[in-house]
Amino acid sequence: MKKIAIIINGKGGVGKDTLCDFISKHFKTKKISSITPILTIAKAGHWNGDKDDKSRKLLSDLKHLFTNYNDLSFHYLKSQTEEFLLSDDKMLFIHMREPEEISKYLKYAADINLYCKTLLIKRDTMEHKIYGNDADDMVDYYHYDTIYKNNLPLTEAEKDFITFFKNNLIGGITHE
Repeated sequence: MKKIAIIINGKGGVGKDTLCDFISKHFKTKKISSITPILTIAKAGHWNGDKDDKSRKLLSDLKHLFTNYNDLSFHYLKSQTEEFLLSDDKMLFIHMREPEEISKYLKYAADINLYCKTLLIKRDTMEHKIYGNDADDMVDYYHYDTIYKNNLPLTEAEKDFITFFKNNLIGGITHE
């Protein structure tokens, strides 16, 4: 199977991690997030790990600062992608929010000949929630390759998402 990268995005609480876990049952998968190095910095500043609106704004603001300062998150993603390419993992999920960062990573993926698609996860109950930070509030401002509506009960969601994933993101490219 060819190695595949999927940039996954969506507002907080739409089920991105759960959907990635479903795929992990079927493919050897690695998950990374552009926010990981920022979390380390926030923890050093005594952030308590909460995911409330104030904490989400802190993380978003820190990420913007470090993107402008030294592109920390992008360099982290590149190093993690290099590890993925050397591993026996076949699927790389990249949690990334900002449209300009998504575009930058897609260019990088094309430069290294890594098949990469973008996926937006939506849930009707979360459509109108405002978080007060760019990372969450601007997820709809990118033209994704595909969108998955995660509205089914958990007992039905796995089968539906696996079918969606195979048909819309990896169909026809899983064999080298």
